[in-house]
Amino acid sequence: MPNASGGNGTKRTPRKMRDLPKIDRASDTRDVLAHAAKDAERLKDYFIIDIDAHVTELAFWDEITGLIDSDVYRHVAAEMRSRSAAIPALMNLQTGIAYQGMSGRIPHDDGPREPVTEKDVHPQVVMTRRAMDSMGIDYMVVFPTPMLQLGVHPQPEVEIELSHAYNRWMTEKILPQDTRMKGLVYLPFIDPEECEKAVKEFGNKPGVIGFTVCSTRYKPIHHNSYMRLYSMIQESGKPLAFHAGYHWGDPAMLQINRFIGMHALSFVQFNMLHVTNWVLNGMPERFPKLKTVWVESGLAWVAFLMQRLDSEYVMRSSEAPLLKRLPSDYIREMYFTTQPLETGNMKLTEAIFDAVNAETQVLYSSDWPHWDFNPPNSIADLPFLSEQKKRNILGLNSAKLFNIEIPKQKLAKKPEPVIR
Repeated sequence: MPNASGGNGTKRTPRKMRDLPKIDRASDTRDVLAHAAKDAERLKDYFIIDIDAHVTELAFWDEITGLIDSDVYRHVAAEMRSRSAAIPALMNLQTGIAYQGMSGRIPHDDGPREPVTEKDVHPQVVMTRRAMDSMGIDYMVVFPTPMLQLGVHPQPEVEIELSHAYNRWMTEKILPQDTRMKGLVYLPFIDPEECEKAVKEFGNKPGVIGFTVCSTRYKPIHHNSYMRLYSMIQESGKPLAFHAGYHWGDPAMLQINRFIGMHALSFVQFNMLHVTNWVLNGMPERFPKLKTVWVESGLAWVAFLMQRLDSEYVMRSSEAPLLKRLPSDYIREMYFTTQPLETGNMKLTEAIFDAVNAETQVLYSSDWPHWDFNPPNSIADLPFLSEQKKRNILGLNSAKLFNIEIPKQKLAKKPEPVIR
């Protein structure tokens, strides 16, 4: 039997391994990300910005609903909570939510309840710090989770009230406690005027680096009622993100009888519709300095849409009179986040990265703490990316887009000159 010795014959001290308990809702983030922490050490000189992670807002739902402006809806939320703490007050959770945990096989995503003993900051900040430190992330942009379905709430005023309460909670209780956490203002897209109010009230709060629309909705984003809003956001210089979500209640999705099929298609469906409307109605020409980011749809659909729209446009360009270029030219200037990263066919993945100008337009995202999250090594290990492209995608592209300062020690090293 070989002994545990080094190359010079000296014995190596075996690494001490700690037995971990079964992962469940009470598991510590650092235990769940134990393997990612090993990769983080390997990537410690990279500047990494995670453009899409999530807070567990339902764990602090009383805090958020307590900030609702409306006396009526604040009272309704409190009454709902008093009768059933298990049902999030005012929320319209869809059937698919219950399937995320895969009958208990993926319990952490059902809502972590890990112990937090630190008292100096909010528990959500503690849990986010644990994730950032474990994965070696320098900055993490956080989104809500079940609130992403508010766009299909049967009561439009509920999205308005809850979005305002959430924005207050984020900007008053969460972001000020750690400058590594960044947030985007939730825009209650059901009402353009309320969106404008949100831009004015929260757009310049510390830690706010942009604005977001929950994509799961049926509002046409090119409608004239949104033009003043887009002008305001363009003037702010901050990006506008469209965060995808699923909706098993959508008529098209009702034909699918497996969660996996609905999850695969529904996340892409709404962003694909919105990108199509955005481009064909000439929004990039009307707002050329407004940067858009399309979040949590992966990348595979983007190349399909570029080629599909180009094929239609060259035959019927008169139906998109504001366009001066091919649809794909505009899409190639948009920004897309990586998660969920599709790598089943690596040659195809490489072609998609090339098609969307990944070197400058693709932004790393983890989607932590969801069950299909991607740690930073999902990008660092892609065999077809150069060292510079990996650095760009993992953080440098996002730093430029969101105006985040890059530490000098984490700037990409210049290649050594070739001596001939």
